[in-house]
Amino acid sequence: MSNEQIITALKSSGMRITKQRRLVADVIAENDGSSCKDICCNVKKKDDSIGTATVYRMIRVLEEIGVIDRIDIVKLK
Repeated sequence: MSNEQIITALKSSGMRITKQRRLVADVIAENDGSSCKDICCNVKKKDDSIGTATVYRMIRVLEEIGVIDRIDIVKLK
């Protein structure tokens, strides 16, 4: 999904498009299939003023509106 599609979905759900939300959308669009931790690290590399909680909240919102899906990975011993 492109960053503009993510932004459009956020707008459709009534959310304001802030600088932080746009940056998180860009990182998610650039790194399809990344883990939440990877997304957070990549966002912080681009702007270290964005907090971890902000990134995780944005990911949760995107899950809730159906833009992204969480895949739980279970490690087998």
